[in-house]
Amino acid sequence: MSGQPRFVSPFYRPRCLAAAAPAGKAKLTHPGKAILAGGIAGGIEICITFPTEYVKTQLQLDEKANPPKYRGISDCVKQTVNGHGVRGLYRGLSSLLYGSIPKAAVRFGVFEFISNKMRDENGRLNSTQGLLCGLGAGVAEAVIVVCPMETVKVKFIHDQTSANPKYKGFFHGVREIIRVEGLKGTYQGLTATVLKQGSNQAIRFYVMTSLRNWYKGDNPDKSINPLITGMFGAVAGAVSVFGNTPLDVIKTRMQGLEAKKYKSTLDCAVKIMKHEGPKAFYKGTVPRLGRVCMDVAIVFIIYEEVVKVLNKVWKTD
Repeated sequence: MSGQPRFVSPFYRPRCLAAAAPAGKAKLTHPGKAILAGGIAGGIEICITFPTEYVKTQLQLDEKANPPKYRGISDCVKQTVNGHGVRGLYRGLSSLLYGSIPKAAVRFGVFEFISNKMRDENGRLNSTQGLLCGLGAGVAEAVIVVCPMETVKVKFIHDQTSANPKYKGFFHGVREIIRVEGLKGTYQGLTATVLKQGSNQAIRFYVMTSLRNWYKGDNPDKSINPLITGMFGAVAGAVSVFGNTPLDVIKTRMQGLEAKKYKSTLDCAVKIMKHEGPKAFYKGTVPRLGRVCMDVAIVFIIYEEVVKVLNKVWKTD
């Protein structure tokens, strides 16, 4: 009888622990799935939100010293449609589409790769870790994809405002830029882009991680409704807009056709402040706010749903 407790106790306790463990551990997302899901989400999102990106860029390039060509958002849309038709609001889409797919793929792939290394034994990621992972993802996408693709996009859109547009299409534009300015012509404003994308994703993933942890509470496996994910994404997008719009304005100026008049990122910031005042750093905030909130909400919803599908057809455990 005295030996029975020593025999029974080891037999039952491990089974209870084994049954309880899976319920408290969040599933990790394989970087390969993140790359695929991110690419799909990025492609769909940019097709929906591009017109607001076009208007934002036009307003930022419309410097006061010219004098300004547009009186506001509605006037910019009206002049564009009158002069080029509705298709004019999609001028430059091809360059951004080619960039959005790999950009989102790199962003989510790098984020999941880094976060998988930082999560605790239960698969949890705290807010600070989310910020650091987002920072890494933002810097990676800036260097690998965003800077060259955004430079081409801004040059395309700016080119349309000239009397005689010289770029006939995406590949023709890239060839012309490289022919005239060399490969470095596609990397104008790299510092500003790295700062902008790094801070962008750091803020967004910090907010998303914080909201997810708050919503899930003590159950990391708790599912989140797509609409809730979209709301969280919109909040993260709004916070990032107010946090780094000045960097976005500087980046756009550094990548425009008149970028040569700026000696550096700092010189660009100083000249904007000197000639246009502090308000110029928030030029295009309203159209950017609408686009970014919708952008981040759509991307996170599509990303999460695609990952769910991939988890069913692509076993990586």
